[in-house]
Amino acid sequence: MSTQDTTDPTHTTDTDVLVVGAGPTGLLLAGDLAAAGLRVTLAERRAPGISNLTRAFSVHARTLEQLDARGLADELVATGTPVTDLRLFGRLALDLSRLPSRFPYLLLTPQYEVERLLERRARAAGVDFRYGTELRGLHQNTDSVTADLLTAGAPSPLRARYLVGTDGSRSTVRTALGLPFPGSSVIRSMVLADVRLAEEPGKLLTVTASEDAFAFIAPFGDGWYRVMGWDRTHQAADDDPVGLDEVRDITRRALGSDLGMHDARWISRFHSDERQAPAYRSGRVFLAGDAAHVHSPAGGQGMNTGLQDAANLSWKLAATLRGEARDPEALLDSYQAERHPVGATVLRSSGTLVRLAMAHTPLQRTARTLATRLLGTVRPAADRAMGQISGIGIAYAYASGARRAPDEPLREGRLYEALREGHFVLITPRTTPATLPPAAPIAMDRLTRTTWADPTRRDTLLVRPDGYTVPLRRP
Repeated sequence: MSTQDTTDPTHTTDTDVLVVGAGPTGLLLAGDLAAAGLRVTLAERRAPGISNLTRAFSVHARTLEQLDARGLADELVATGTPVTDLRLFGRLALDLSRLPSRFPYLLLTPQYEVERLLERRARAAGVDFRYGTELRGLHQNTDSVTADLLTAGAPSPLRARYLVGTDGSRSTVRTALGLPFPGSSVIRSMVLADVRLAEEPGKLLTVTASEDAFAFIAPFGDGWYRVMGWDRTHQAADDDPVGLDEVRDITRRALGSDLGMHDARWISRFHSDERQAPAYRSGRVFLAGDAAHVHSPAGGQGMNTGLQDAANLSWKLAATLRGEARDPEALLDSYQAERHPVGATVLRSSGTLVRLAMAHTPLQRTARTLATRLLGTVRPAADRAMGQISGIGIAYAYASGARRAPDEPLREGRLYEALREGHFVLITPRTTPATLPPAAPIAMDRLTRTTWADPTRRDTLLVRPDGYTVPLRRP
């Protein structure tokens, strides 16, 4: 459990940041912090080499931009299948190639490929990995957090300046803080399978529903397909057995054919909750990823939202710990101000998609028809939906005024290549001295100064390490 201790510490910390949970969110966060020169410990209760079983397999455009800023995107793209067409309910086709990004598609690749690249980066940056380590409790004071860890059955307490829980929907960090996780189950007894198909469905990402079932099929690009299905008439418990015949039956009822499904390499049953912690920060402890928010798998936004949580938090923690933040507490509080509304929006959008798929009454099916017709005929509505799901359209205008910076050509290279140093990037006209604007949230020596590729541009842009702009005020 968590207790508050206001006494001054009598010994130095063991690490600057303890990250609990070695999924994608924790790996990206830990790697960023270590690359910034900080001492980082990553605790994971799984033993080394034990697979992190996961349902995630889609990487959206904004996440690929974040990975591009870390030099990883192109390598990840090579592992998967880019999909530009998304077909919903047999009526609506969304063209992802219109996304204003270097990555105008949805990349289908297993989560373990994302984790492989992020773990390699984190190890190279010097992260101290501690597998087989479980958090049993924590307590914090004004200067540090002490984590009660258990490694191989033996106590191994560790004292950090900050702690971040990236340990999933059943987060022990969140529980130790005493934070509620309000919400409810949105859908029960969904089935997942990775299969081979005798009939080629093409490279469309397909979601189709009948009155009592819906199914989702996506190609991995290597002959395997991910199938997700739900049957209103068969609501089994999560631990009830599921076989390929059940997956075939759901797919036939939803799509009209099971496409010759065979040779399943993995089948699972699960339920999906919609929950969000009211606070992503408690003193020196933060939550990110599924520890902070969970939602339906519709839209494939779970892993992507967590990775963007990590990208938002990492540079703020680094600036605070390096003594560069002009107002450290305000900067750290901005993580909640910026990311909590995003989590709430993702809950709404994913929930809307899954409820449309589950529609069975005449009124509900009429609403689904009208919604798909709107997105299919009103281009701004479709673009807004694609921007939300892909992350390209997310901005922090309501909190800080920060907006996504597109990948602009610079005099040397492009913006997201310049961001790979993990610094703020100041872009000025070629004729303007590169001085730091007064609106910058941190006073820093680590500023990358560059100029536009276009010699006629006269604007100045300050871009945060997470690829969002800082609104500039004139002195």
